[in-house]
Amino acid sequence: MCGIVGYIGKRNSQEILLDGLKKLEYRGYDSAGLAVYTAKGLEIKKAKGRIANLESKLEETPLNGSVGIGHTRWATHGKPSDVNSHPHTDNSLKFSVVHNGIIENYITLKEELTAKGHQFVSETDTEVISHLIADLYEGDILKAVQKAVKQMTGAFALGVLTEYEPDRLVAVRQASPLIIGIGEGENFIGSDIPAILEYTRNVFILNDGEMALLTRDGVELMTLEGNFISREMFHVDWDIVTAEKAGFDHFMLKEIYDQPKAYRDTMGSRISPDGRHVTLNELSITAEAIRNISRVHIVACGTAYHAGMVGKYVIEKMARIPVETDVASEYRYRSPIITKDTLVIVVSQSGETADTLAALREAQRCGAHVLAITNVVGSSVAREANDIITTWAGPEIAVASTKAYTSQLIAFYLLGMHLAQTLGTQTEAEIAEMITALKELPAQVEEILAQAEDLKAVAEEMAKHDNLFFIGRGLDYAVALEGSLKLKEISYIHSEAYAAGELKHGTLALIEDGIPVIALGTQHELLEKTVSNIKEVKARGANVLGIAVEGENELQKSVDSTFVIPKTLDVLSPALSVIPLQLLSYYASLARGNDVDKPRNLAKSVTVE
Repeated sequence: MCGIVGYIGKRNSQEILLDGLKKLEYRGYDSAGLAVYTAKGLEIKKAKGRIANLESKLEETPLNGSVGIGHTRWATHGKPSDVNSHPHTDNSLKFSVVHNGIIENYITLKEELTAKGHQFVSETDTEVISHLIADLYEGDILKAVQKAVKQMTGAFALGVLTEYEPDRLVAVRQASPLIIGIGEGENFIGSDIPAILEYTRNVFILNDGEMALLTRDGVELMTLEGNFISREMFHVDWDIVTAEKAGFDHFMLKEIYDQPKAYRDTMGSRISPDGRHVTLNELSITAEAIRNISRVHIVACGTAYHAGMVGKYVIEKMARIPVETDVASEYRYRSPIITKDTLVIVVSQSGETADTLAALREAQRCGAHVLAITNVVGSSVAREANDIITTWAGPEIAVASTKAYTSQLIAFYLLGMHLAQTLGTQTEAEIAEMITALKELPAQVEEILAQAEDLKAVAEEMAKHDNLFFIGRGLDYAVALEGSLKLKEISYIHSEAYAAGELKHGTLALIEDGIPVIALGTQHELLEKTVSNIKEVKARGANVLGIAVEGENELQKSVDSTFVIPKTLDVLSPALSVIPLQLLSYYASLARGNDVDKPRNLAKSVTVE
């Protein structure tokens, strides 16, 4: 997730663009840059790091002009650096592009353009766009962009300028947000409303497959094929704080609703066009090295550890390699058995978690190959690991992790299939079936989110209690742990998660009349036993909310109330069943009057042991 802003008018664009980028810095802050049409032509300034670094460069040599585009980056392709920063240009420096999203076929396009003589300087997928537009340009920037997007697959929001047509600014949306701001004698683009709210409250919100041509005097909306569109203007009456949250009351709620996009982006170019293979081209580990793996260690903290528990199940089931999961703060102190045939997977949203970093270094000291799953490309974990799978969830502002966790699950599913393909432990048909189901997850999450209000009353009743329990078996137990953690950290309700089969070994003593229990029953093979465990707590007076799969009626008969999730493969159910648990935690915290985004005693990134 990155921030885009654009301006065409009569004022100095540099000031407006910088102001817009500051309003969007919550979307990304690895680097920033501007492209402005000046008296010298198209000029570009960009800098790694926060926007303040770009401002320092512009103080020395400002960009004076009334047309420009700007970008603040959350790195996906290529580490944070000046050269990987946006805007990107072609070799002639006459075309400039800012981009939010992922170009899935960028490797193919890059190879084709390189064969034609184009020379690339960055590690990004975005640079391909500027070269492609330049290659297709025949005197009309609008037509060149239309031709280019027909060759691109993936998710993208674009702002495009060319020195040849300094009075035109082109904007494109395909599965990545973009809005158009309407002023008097000036117009704007932004990836989110905060970017332009100081200058106009009248906007057009582009839909997928739409684009806009902006001049100083007007805006034309059209499809990617060039068919003109008429649309009613939207007047924004939010304040700036609400606008930064895209109209949501809290960042956590916004990030819960970000998850369908985060799923799609994390899958991205990692699934072959025919949908039958996973293509983790970013990994350097060879097929021979994979075949020599004797064991896998998954090491993480907190929510990432819970993702690792799902990862253990996925890898063992699909690749048939033994897996251990460890809390990073304990890993080094138990003298783990690590050899050169051990694959160590470290998981961290921020990539700066101190305990996880220490575990990574210990594993490398012992000769292991370390693979990182992280959300931050230029982080310490990403730099030091031998391999990295980036979760393209975008910045996560709320302390309680939601979209970062579920994106980690997607990464584990992709990795499990990659290992299985290499080892031949799953057939091509089995892999294809899982990919098909994986690609359905974003739409299924949207189905769950559409029922969010149904959970509000349940959560408000839960919020009246001081103790609560989660139970589940197999993967449901892993999700129960995450649901319990979410509830504890933002509602401050004492909550515990138990493997349902362990209840009779002591935990049943805690069940008393009226106590809430959330029972997950999404694993088909374990459902009968889970129902038996539910009856045990019901017999002792518990009030049970069941999380059930569509079409599975047996669990619904055994509980007091039910929330139903769409049907998917059992192995993929954690990516769905956790969503209602996130919403329950959010609404319970709200009912108790807590600061949802900043729970007491907690920080977003734990950088000390």
